[in-house]
Amino acid sequence: MKDVEFILKHTKDISSKQFSEDELLQDSLMFRLIQISENVLKLSKDFKNAHSHIPWFAIKGLRNRIVHDYGNVDLTIVFDTLKDDIPEIYHMFKEI
Repeated sequence: MKDVEFILKHTKDISSKQFSEDELLQDSLMFRLIQISENVLKLSKDFKNAHSHIPWFAIKGLRNRIVHDYGNVDLTIVFDTLKDDIPEIYHMFKEI
């Protein structure tokens, strides 16, 4: 949850342009996305099945894109994920 909260805090007032021009911010936030996914991988299959409304596969998939294709990651997709999907995931995680 701390990684999700970090992302929310650091994306609250940034634009897509600011994100695309700040390599340190990109690295920091993508690292947090990787951490979220790594923690998801540690969850049991039963737990994930019990909370099947959470997009576990998508979380893992984004991690794989960042880790294995780092130099070619589409920053627009990452930014949209940070701004649109992470707040939704935050609310889903809080319900657990």
